[in-house]
Amino acid sequence: MAVDLLGKTIVVTGSNSGIGKATAITLASMGAHVVMTARNAAKGAAALAELRDRVAGTAGTAELVPLDLASFSSVRALADDLLARHPRIDVLVNNAGVVSSRRSETIEGFELTFGVNHLGHFLLTTLLLDRLRRSAPSRIITVASGAHRAARRGLDFDDLQSTHRYGAMRAYAASKLANIHFARELARRLDGTGVTSNALHPGFVSSNFAREGDAGRLGEIATSLLRPFAISPERGARTSVHLASSPDVEGVTGGYFYKGRPARTSKAAADDAAAARLWAASEELVSAAGA
Repeated sequence: MAVDLLGKTIVVTGSNSGIGKATAITLASMGAHVVMTARNAAKGAAALAELRDRVAGTAGTAELVPLDLASFSSVRALADDLLARHPRIDVLVNNAGVVSSRRSETIEGFELTFGVNHLGHFLLTTLLLDRLRRSAPSRIITVASGAHRAARRGLDFDDLQSTHRYGAMRAYAASKLANIHFARELARRLDGTGVTSNALHPGFVSSNFAREGDAGRLGEIATSLLRPFAISPERGARTSVHLASSPDVEGVTGGYFYKGRPARTSKAAADDAAAARLWAASEELVSAAGA
C-alpha cells in the first residue's frame, strides 16, 4: 500500500540535484509539502520547476528556500523562516554534502567539508529541534556514507579542522563518520520524545557529486572508474524516502541503514563515547562562532 504523506511538511537540504532532488520529488509525489533548499538560486529554481512538473496531478506541493550550509547566518535565516511559516516540521532530511580537493573554509573559518557536512547540519537541526519535538512523531534523517569506513581510527579530535593534515577523501570520510556519530547521539538525546534520528548510506550514486576535480585528481580517477557501476539518484534516494515515510520504521531510532535495511557501521562509528565527545565539541565550535 502506498504511503500517503498529505499534510506532512518535509525539509530536504541540498535538493537541487542528485539524491536530494530525487528524494524531494518522490516525497512530494506521495502528497507531502516539501521545503527544498539550495545554495545556487538558479539550480534550485530549475529543480523546483522539475518537481512541480513531475508531481502535477498529485496533492504534493513544494517551495524553495535559500541555504548555504557554509554560512551560519544563512542556516539561522532558514531556521527562522521555517519556524515563522511552518507550525509543523514532520521530517528533516540532512542531505546536502560537499567534498573539496583543496582545504578551504566556511564563512566562520571552519574546514569546508567538516563545516558543511557536519556543523551546518548540526546547527540547523538544533535550531529546529523544538519544532520537531512539538510535531512528534517526527523524524530526522542524516545522509552519511559507506565512506565513513575509511576513517578507521575515528575522528582526530585534535585536528577536526584538518589544519595539520588535509586530503579530500580523508576529510570527506571523517565528515561522514561525524554524520553517523551525530545521528546516534541525537537519537540518545531524543529518546522518549517521539522524534527519531537515523543515518544512512545511499550507495554509490551517479550524480555531479565529486566531479569537476572536487575530490582531487585521485578521487576523480576513482569515481570515473566506478561510475559505470553507480546507481541512479532515484535508486540512491530510496533509503532516504523509506526512512522519511515508511510505517515500518516508525519509532526506530539510532540506526544506520543501507538499501532500506539496518546495516553495520564501522567499529569507529559505533563508539558512543566519541559521538558524545563530538556533540560537545560541536556545541563549543558553534557557540564560539556566535551562532
